[in-house]
Amino acid sequence: MNIENAAFQPDNSKSIVKPYVLSHGTLEVQNLQKSRRFYEEFLGLECVRHAKPGMVIRCGMKFHIVCIEVGAAIKPASFLTHWGLDVKSDAEVDQAYSEAQKLKDEYGIRRITPCVMQHGVYSFYIEDLDYNWWEFQHYNGFQHDDMFDFGDVFPADEPAGTAHLGDLEP
Repeated sequence: MNIENAAFQPDNSKSIVKPYVLSHGTLEVQNLQKSRRFYEEFLGLECVRHAKPGMVIRCGMKFHIVCIEVGAAIKPASFLTHWGLDVKSDAEVDQAYSEAQKLKDEYGIRRITPCVMQHGVYSFYIEDLDYNWWEFQHYNGFQHDDMFDFGDVFPADEPAGTAHLGDLEP
């Protein structure tokens, strides 16, 4: 699937800051070489080492993740702060799940959740060697556009509460 118009003019005329793109995020890794192998060979991401303690990774759209080596100072990420990778079909989710199970020890995958249909996607999650979570999902459409096209489903000023968090543990 090729995404047309991956870049667009954001509607931020009323905001104080007027960015033109959300360009990157950051995650911690224990060892750049081990993480790079996992990112390139298992996740299929493009990696470039741009600094002595860091590299950038990307896939598809004009957004990248900066990876910073922190060694033993690594802090586990929450299951809720995962990175999502979209595939083209439910069968590809199942294939990724099968490969994760098979290659768990080779790539240092810590945990793998079952495949489920939830929040409109068929997906599963893995916790990688650096305690970062990755979701492999299939959505029938392009979720990025659909979420914003659908608009707010709940009132923006309504508190979310935290009662649902117990259901989200892997």
